[in-house]
Amino acid sequence: MAATVQRFKLVFFVPQSALQACKTAIFGAGAGRYPGPGGYTECAFTSKGVGQFRPGDAANPNIGEVGKLEEVEELRVETLCMGREVAARAVEALKKAHPYEEPAYEVYKLEDL
Repeated sequence: MAATVQRFKLVFFVPQSALQACKTAIFGAGAGRYPGPGGYTECAFTSKGVGQFRPGDAANPNIGEVGKLEEVEELRVETLCMGREVAARAVEALKKAHPYEEPAYEVYKLEDL
């Protein structure tokens, strides 16, 4: 029986102005590719929302001011990563491309059912 590649979902939040740069970075790292004969690449789902944060005293915020609660229109991006190594490379690429000093992201291990 052939070994099954672990699948991960990368979810991150980004302002509209940095969306394309972040997607280009993660796709370049191998995220967004679906297995199978179709050869699909650069697959993602994007939805709009509002994020909020209050930068601490030691912060150097890209948006907002230290100590002031900030609400920002952001996009939630979800994509598939085939294998742990691809997920790790995609997160590293995201961190380099994202304008925030601490980008918000999540990685979920997916189960085959």
